[in-house]
Amino acid sequence: MSTVTAFRPPPSQQELSEREVRVQLAACYRLISHFGMDDLVFTHISARVPGTKNHFFINPYGLHFSEITASSLVKIDVDGNLVEESDYPVNKAGFVIHSAIHAARHDVACVLHTHTRNGVGVSCLAEGLLPLNQFSLQFYNRIAYHDYEGVALDLDERERLVADMADKRILILRNHGLLTAGRTIPEAFELMYYLDQSCGIQMDIMASGGKMLLVPGQVAEKTARQFEREDNSAGQREWPALLRILDKKDPSYKN
Repeated sequence: MSTVTAFRPPPSQQELSEREVRVQLAACYRLISHFGMDDLVFTHISARVPGTKNHFFINPYGLHFSEITASSLVKIDVDGNLVEESDYPVNKAGFVIHSAIHAARHDVACVLHTHTRNGVGVSCLAEGLLPLNQFSLQFYNRIAYHDYEGVALDLDERERLVADMADKRILILRNHGLLTAGRTIPEAFELMYYLDQSCGIQMDIMASGGKMLLVPGQVAEKTARQFEREDNSAGQREWPALLRILDKKDPSYKN
């Protein structure tokens, strides 16, 4: 019997329980690992704790993304203080970047940051991400850029990072990597998956030496609008299928 169910509009992130958010976030870590977007024990994904403005979950520093479970996630506040006891520390660079966005953007439930080869590559290009294909067109004129200031350890960088990001959901950290900000965890993952795909295609095209065919601005903007969804359903349709992949591979993320 098929386990596939009909699509239903998802609850908002704030309607989920802490346990449900923990499981979703642990699954997101496992998916980033599954699709090869992790970086040893570095980079971070954070999610706002339901019912709060200043508490969020983040990864325990030192665990590989493939090891992270719902119960191992660390709960901290926007000042980097532990809200609940944990056996693990928190990466300060992760705290600086994520706390900045969570504190300023209460519409954001999940912040996802990566250092993939393709993402770092595009972050080093002066032109940034180009309107080259349908994947990248969804981000047309919807990407913010933040100049590199060194490893993100200085608290005063938070103000500049938030100012650069403004109201966008995509931030390319120049000479560094990629960041997505989702209204839900599935949305943050979907945005990152296709952002990284877009970067990979662009790097391949540029390496080929062929003449690039850019999509005209009017068509690019039309396509970006076609991708936009005003509700919180982005990423939700494919999320159950992604969880089935994890459940077959290793369901321990739920622990």
